[in-house]
Amino acid sequence: MTKKFITTTEAPAAIGVYSQAVVSGNTLYISGQIPLMPDSMEIVSENIEAQIEQVFDNLTAICVEAGAKLDDAIKFNVYLTDLAHFPKVNTAMEQRLAAPYPARAVVEVSALPKGVQVEVDAIVDLS
Repeated sequence: MTKKFITTTEAPAAIGVYSQAVVSGNTLYISGQIPLMPDSMEIVSENIEAQIEQVFDNLTAICVEAGAKLDDAIKFNVYLTDLAHFPKVNTAMEQRLAAPYPARAVVEVSALPKGVQVEVDAIVDLS
């Protein structure tokens, strides 16, 4: 099967050995996005709401580059350094997505890259 690699300057560049996203068949696999601003590669803010919004902005930009929209997501994996922020993720998702919502897993982790509080990856249907 052929893989197509998705890259956009509207989302942060990869900070390691990975691609922003890969298309295989009719599925887009988006690497974990942290709240980096694409232009400066700096963390948007220490504020958790701002971090969550930036993560979803980054995911949206990658979807658009692949010819999709965030509502085409079929699964999100959310990583938080504090599960007390779980309701804030719900709020952000309700504001950006239409019901019925995609599948999702949310886990608390001890640390994330660059000391951020949230990371989200996605699987998106392109059919």
